[in-house]
Amino acid sequence: MKSFSYERATSPTAAAAAARMQGARFIAGGTNLLDLMKLQIETPTHLIDVNGLGLDKIEATSEGELRIGALVRNTDLAADSRVRRDYAVLSRALLSGASGQLRNKATTAGNLLQRTRCPYFYDTNQPCNKRTPGSGCAAIGGYSRQLAVVGVSSACIATHPSDMAVAMRVLDATVETVTANGKVRTIPIADFHRLPGDTPHIETALESGELITAVTLPKPVGGTHIYQKVRDRASYAFALVSVAAIVQRDGTGRVAVGGVAHKPWRVEAAEQQMQRGSKAVATGLFADAKPTPDNAFKLTLVERTLGAAMAQAKA
Repeated sequence: MKSFSYERATSPTAAAAAARMQGARFIAGGTNLLDLMKLQIETPTHLIDVNGLGLDKIEATSEGELRIGALVRNTDLAADSRVRRDYAVLSRALLSGASGQLRNKATTAGNLLQRTRCPYFYDTNQPCNKRTPGSGCAAIGGYSRQLAVVGVSSACIATHPSDMAVAMRVLDATVETVTANGKVRTIPIADFHRLPGDTPHIETALESGELITAVTLPKPVGGTHIYQKVRDRASYAFALVSVAAIVQRDGTGRVAVGGVAHKPWRVEAAEQQMQRGSKAVATGLFADAKPTPDNAFKLTLVERTLGAAMAQAKA
């Protein structure tokens, strides 16, 4: 690990101002960042500790929404009675991710900002446009079983690893931020994560130094909440595919998919086909899919996983 300087931020605005320094990064739980620093994939020169900013509360708003502080730990969020009652898909997604020890440290904002687990991103002997822009993508033409089938580009076929983000997407959450000059911004979760295009190293809509302060969930939408995750082993593994579904009594609903794209994947137009079954929805979700021979199975796997989720909801 390379040397770095360290400071404890005293306010969100001060943290954002300090983060404008070249090579600065925020740190909270550190469950992803520290691993990347040890591998010298991330080499920040300055770390800004945001744990003392008081952004660890879960509060109901006057509009009937639920505001989740950026530093709320995954364990606390999954266990909150309001989340379990009104946003069960989120609780289930959180509990399907990582181990108990990691969930005790991992934060809401950090979960949204996870870096890809593409094996070529982690192998510093291989070219990777996310790690070194312009160097190429070894995954294209390489082993791609775990990687994206839709929303890909000629520069990157990596997937976003977060379970929580998939649930946030199906719930239409919004991300609240603050900049160094104190400006507050609200970003819909649909616009927060970016597709790779020609700049896969730019992963979110955040500007330089911008700090996430909270995530807000809209009013509960009711229905049956399901989170189905398919992985190579039963625990502590990232999703090959995952399905977050909210199914209403009349068979309508919402669907977001993980493990298939550079961001949580949701196509609202495809949801109009839910009463026709999982095959019709999957056809809409993957209309522009570009799978490789290694990962084409994900298209069928999503269809079957969604079918199982819909059957579970009806039961």
